[in-house]
Formats: sequence, C-alpha cells, structure tokens
Amino acid sequence: MVKNVITVKPNATVKNAVKLMNTHEISCLVVVNHEKPIGIVTEQDMMRRVIHKSRIPEKTRVSDIMSKPLIAATPNMHAQEAAKLMLERNIRKLPVVENERLIGLVTLTDLISASFPHKMLRRTRLSSPQKKRKSAS
Repeated sequence: MVKNVITVKPNATVKNAVKLMNTHEISCLVVVNHEKPIGIVTEQDMMRRVIHKSRIPEKTRVSDIMSKPLIAATPNMHAQEAAKLMLERNIRKLPVVENERLIGLVTLTDLISASFPHKMLRRTRLSSPQKKRKSAS
C-alpha cells in the first residue's frame, strides 16, 4: 500500500492534474474536498472523458471527469477482499479510507506482489511449450 497518496482538488483543471501525475510519475490522483476523499481520476478517465470527447484540458475540471462515488477499502480489509472488490468493480486502484480520511492506496500490483514470492514468479511460465504436431499428409 502506498501511504503518501498524491491528491488533487475537484476544481483543479485536467491540465494541472496531468502535470501533477507526470511530476510524481503516477497514473491516478485521489480527489479530495476539505481533506475528504470524494473521487478518483485516472489516466483512463482522462483518455475517455477528455481526449476522446475532444474536451479542452485547460478548461475541464477534475470534478467533471473523476470517477465517483469513490470505491474504497478500509484498513482492516483483507487483501483477498480488496482483490475481489477490485475485480467486481473493474478497478485497478483502491483508496484506503478510515473515518473519512485517506490513509493509503492499494493497486493490483500491490496485491499481486503480496500474493507471490518474487522467486516463484521468476520460475513460473505463463504457458508450457507447445508440442509439435505431426501434419496429416
């Protein structure tokens, strides 16, 4: 889990949000209003709701394109529960919220890393080699 989550205010422009994401080399921002998380904006949101719709990033507000309501985990949620929620809701980033305050962000990568020892991943093949078939002649 990432504990130092980068946030953005809902009235920020998409252009400023993109700058923030590029500066921190991240793919999402949690949208907060008076320190309360209210939504999330991802690269995918920007592609679908700004670029694809030919909106102007300098004039479009984060609040206009963010995903809401915010789907969030609690700090005591098990990794398996978080993974199930992410798969059911088709999301890759899951903010962790406690008492209406953002305390972290879990990604699918975090969950995969926690599930498998790195040594195991290096030795595991995605598929077995194909056997050559005899051609019918």
